[in-house]
Amino acid sequence: MPYGPDGRWTAPQHSLGYQVIDWIETYLVHGPGDVQGQPIEIDREYARFIVDSYEVTSSGRRRVNRAFLSRPKGRAKSELAGALGCAEALGPVRFDGWDANGAPVGRPITYPYIRCLATEESQAGNTYDNIYYMLTEGPVIDDYPGLDVNLGQVNLPDGGKIVPSTASSASKDGGKETLAIFDETHLYTTPELHRMHNTVSRNLLKRKLAEPWALETSTMYAPGEGSIAEHTHGEYLKVVEGLLENPHLLFDHREAPPVSIRNRAELKKALRYVYGPAADWMDLDRMVIDLQSMPEHEARRYFLNQPTATQDTYIEKEAWNAARVELEPQPGDQIAIGFDGSLRYDATAIVGCRLADGLIFPIKVWENPHTSEDWEVDVLEVSAAMSKAFDTYKVAWAYCDPAYWQDIVGRWAQEHGDKTVFEFWTHRDTAMANACERFKTGIETGQLWHTGDKTLTRHVLNARTREVRAGFVIRKETKKSKRHIDACMAAVLAVEARADAIADGRLKRRKRRAMSY
Repeated sequence: MPYGPDGRWTAPQHSLGYQVIDWIETYLVHGPGDVQGQPIEIDREYARFIVDSYEVTSSGRRRVNRAFLSRPKGRAKSELAGALGCAEALGPVRFDGWDANGAPVGRPITYPYIRCLATEESQAGNTYDNIYYMLTEGPVIDDYPGLDVNLGQVNLPDGGKIVPSTASSASKDGGKETLAIFDETHLYTTPELHRMHNTVSRNLLKRKLAEPWALETSTMYAPGEGSIAEHTHGEYLKVVEGLLENPHLLFDHREAPPVSIRNRAELKKALRYVYGPAADWMDLDRMVIDLQSMPEHEARRYFLNQPTATQDTYIEKEAWNAARVELEPQPGDQIAIGFDGSLRYDATAIVGCRLADGLIFPIKVWENPHTSEDWEVDVLEVSAAMSKAFDTYKVAWAYCDPAYWQDIVGRWAQEHGDKTVFEFWTHRDTAMANACERFKTGIETGQLWHTGDKTLTRHVLNARTREVRAGFVIRKETKKSKRHIDACMAAVLAVEARADAIADGRLKRRKRRAMSY
């Protein structure tokens, strides 16, 4: 996201976005709604998004080939996408040199092809509805002779077109897209919509000179539904963590801060934040009342743009964030260790928990990047990390899930002592249910803490619960989900190991020095 830690926006050095904004405000009007037909004025927040989307390098090439815009319901995302679709069809959107001041100059695309994707067969989609209105009601229709606007397709004066597409029709064309607009991708949950997204995304690789790109708009997705928006967000989180490199992805998400739905003053303040400049012309007082009368998960997801916890969420985001502390483990600390491993498909994790205060921290996590079917974890590297943990800390107790790793866990027990390294089979429902309950209670009651590590946080928030006779255990959202929980599983084992180490009398209290008077 183009905002720094202080929340301030940093403008790119070179961008065609300023010319795109001028073109939109000159030629287009608002689409269907309360202000339809009135000239568009791009607010500062969306102006920044456009400037970032049209950043160019020193050679004039587009930097962004995928842009993701996440805002709450009613923030006119589809209208913005429609305006950008019109600009891509007719405006100065590709590099054509530098002016006397060293700023980039834009030109129209040769044979632009804009595809607007819809989720249902029976509708053309909100984006295309906006494009149709903007091109028939605004001054653009008079200044661009030859523009042929129809409900089913827009034919452009110098060749090219704007077309609405559904899941069944998107794959029937030759793939000439210069811009693909995926509107409301939190709704892209079915296999058919995933195939449509993948097909059109592949098409964007075909016209190198036209510098094609994709625009995604979305309101917050429901975690676990497997939507395209959820996948894009997951990819961005890995970029932030340094696990993935993708400088061409622009991820612009605005989410309300944690707030109680019952507190009207705080809720109004949160709405003002998440709606940004649009809050000035919205009836926030009425929204507050309406939100308090609807299911909380709907209010948070659609209007606060927050990921809504499903009923089977293991640890709530608010509870996990509240347990974060500005502490780090130190060499020589007495700790317990939890280990959960996978050889190929999932992740492998070693997590520590300090005996003295319950501070949870990852020692090492290896994740399958899902970029190759041949990937597997480096077993020797895992063993080396485990040995280093024993060298760095005073390990009092270690619980290791031996599935796929039984021989290796056995060697660890030989190296570090069978009174320190123990097998803990996570498929044992009763033992695992007790461990999961201990971890959850510790986090929610302030008895456990964590360092705020992003990978561990992601794994914990990915975890879902499954009821068993003894209570509940944790699981992935689906068996084939790529959203890992292994570090969470290892953390649960580390906390259980800490409890057993303390019960066994292994906690070494620091002796206080005698006071001298």
